Amino acid sequence: MAQILKKYLGDSASLAIYKQFGTACVKYQKLEIEFVGARKESYRSESRKPTVEEGTLEEDQNRRDFTMNALAISLNEKDFGELTDPFDGIIDVKKKSIKTPLDPEETFSDDPLRMLRAIRFASQLNFDIESDTFLAIQKMNLRISIISQERITTELNKIILSEKPSYGFNLLFQSGLLKIIFPELQKLHGVQIREGKSHKDNFFHTLQVLDNVSKVTDDLWLRWAAILHDIAKPETQRFKKKVGWTFHGHEDKGAQWVPGIFKKMKLPLNEHMKLVQKLVRLHLRPIALISKNVTDAAIRRLMYEAGDEIDDLLMLCKADITSKNNNRVQQYLMNFKHVEDKIQKVESKDSLRNFKNPITGEKIMEIFNLEPSRIVGELKEMVKEAIIENKIPNQYDAALEYIKKEGKSQGLVFKQK
Repeated sequence: MAQILKKYLGDSASLAIYKQFGTACVKYQKLEIEFVGARKESYRSESRKPTVEEGTLEEDQNRRDFTMNALAISLNEKDFGELTDPFDGIIDVKKKSIKTPLDPEETFSDDPLRMLRAIRFASQLNFDIESDTFLAIQKMNLRISIISQERITTELNKIILSEKPSYGFNLLFQSGLLKIIFPELQKLHGVQIREGKSHKDNFFHTLQVLDNVSKVTDDLWLRWAAILHDIAKPETQRFKKKVGWTFHGHEDKGAQWVPGIFKKMKLPLNEHMKLVQKLVRLHLRPIALISKNVTDAAIRRLMYEAGDEIDDLLMLCKADITSKNNNRVQQYLMNFKHVEDKIQKVESKDSLRNFKNPITGEKIMEIFNLEPSRIVGELKEMVKEAIIENKIPNQYDAALEYIKKEGKSQGLVFKQK
């Protein structure tokens, strides 16, 4: 059938056949049309790869993950268009219920990824998971460990991209799957009380931040930044009698953890990872600028460090304002609006967005006839600080004159042309 469709669509379509799994795929424009022969498949107890065999239509429907996915429509001439629904999947769709066709333990044993798929579908569709099906997930959650990380992460990303991802993460938590596939996030759960002083539950706070971010962006990586922004709080948690619980340095520690988490999750170690790392490291900085007496230099410093991601950072920071007291949230948001206004004012005046030092290290080595050394970095840093402190404008000529003066004061000789 795939070959016939490819021939019909012509050269603008591509065909891929996977004989080992009995499947084929035709790609045409933005469509991916998959063809699967009737089959049965299962996982051996410790195998990450399924055993696939040819099967009947009945066996194929029996092996489906959920009743709503076990529907078949005939393409045969004698009964064309007739629906075969052996497990009342249409009724379950109307009830918004996710239920396995056969015994849920048997279904999840055949392919443990189905446990994650159940939660992913619930999160995407806002469906409920039928009680016996969910109990089986709780009972068999350890079996998820035989599934490859790539397949797990694909499902996890789909949960993250749900309209309200906290629903899916709560199901992951309640099912026991979260502590297996994402233990770092699980560790955020819980509240400690000492001498009458407690802290908020950082797990549920993180889910609220994730939902807040999801209301304003569909960007997967900004949602990952929301998930990881407080990830190192358990590691940095300390109790001090005068102030209670503190999490000093959790933003820096969390940023250090980001590459390791991405690597473990088989997420791309590219600019997306670097964006998440930057947002985690800087997510407290804008809040610290709420004071009315904050200087333009402090604003410039933040803009220099955030660069082109300043808008993403501000979005994350606003999402991070959570409280059970709505009046308090609104007051914080009003205060944060002042920070945004200050940033906009400094930006329009100084053109600091995506700031780049007008003097490169290579230029410093050239004008002073230097080899790569510590002094080169120090001089370059002086230029940056002078611009941030508004001692000189963000212009090449001004920076050049400044660097000549600073170099001379340190005994360097300017190389004359």
